[in-house]
Amino acid sequence: MSTTMTTESRDPAPVSTDSLAALLVAEERPPRPGAWSASLTFGWRAVLKIKHVPEQLFDVTAFPIMMVLLYTYLFGGALAGSPEEYLQFLLPGILVLSVVMITMYTGIAVNADIQKGVFDRFRSLPVWRPSTMVGYLLGDALRYTIASVVILTVGLVLGYRPEGGSGGVLAGTVLLLVFSFAFSWIWTMFGLMLRSEKSVMGVSMLVIFPLTFLSNVFVDPRTMPGWLQAFVNNSPVTHLASAVRGLMGGGRPADDIAWALGWSGLFVLVFGPITMRLYNRK
Repeated sequence: MSTTMTTESRDPAPVSTDSLAALLVAEERPPRPGAWSASLTFGWRAVLKIKHVPEQLFDVTAFPIMMVLLYTYLFGGALAGSPEEYLQFLLPGILVLSVVMITMYTGIAVNADIQKGVFDRFRSLPVWRPSTMVGYLLGDALRYTIASVVILTVGLVLGYRPEGGSGGVLAGTVLLLVFSFAFSWIWTMFGLMLRSEKSVMGVSMLVIFPLTFLSNVFVDPRTMPGWLQAFVNNSPVTHLASAVRGLMGGGRPADDIAWALGWSGLFVLVFGPITMRLYNRK
């Protein structure tokens, strides 16, 4: 015996716009995240990347220690008579040099995420658009802080004694972090502009090395030729190093602090909009 089953085709019931909206939006939407909370979220993402790839901390731990030991014992006797005397002048400068140099890794991280396609997802999120860039910089601020602590610890072990005490050291470190945050906007621009991580690193080195080594980090500019002094005395790294050295030494270098903060504001005002324009068009 065979059984025949028949299926009647029926047209689907019409769906109204109101019923569809009620189905899709069953609950109240969460509020859109604010600028600060979105920036902190992306900053936490940068911190988690360090957690999962701890090798990234090599440049903020081993590199600063090597710099302090190398320059203190290599040039200390020749420039100041003894490594201990030279260390009192050198350590704030090495602190500035090391932190400013590692700011270029911000641009490298940005470029790496672009190559992986992560930014395509970021651009589609309903968040404050600059929060992705600010998040990178906030995450890297932790790296700058770690480098500062490492350098100061090594300096204290070797015999560095800041006359400004803990307050002067803290003020100098905060000023350095503010400057580094602003300076990093240059590398985010390069990270968005250039095609590869190697290109970002190469261009960054061409900018950072003249700025850091043609400064008062290692020696007093008065020992330099007049034409070179004109550049060194007006370098942003020179103003920053003088301000940090003065604060840690117990002084109140108001002019150098003003110059360092002025350069910081200029970097943000100039390179911040350029970075966001490139990001919006990338």
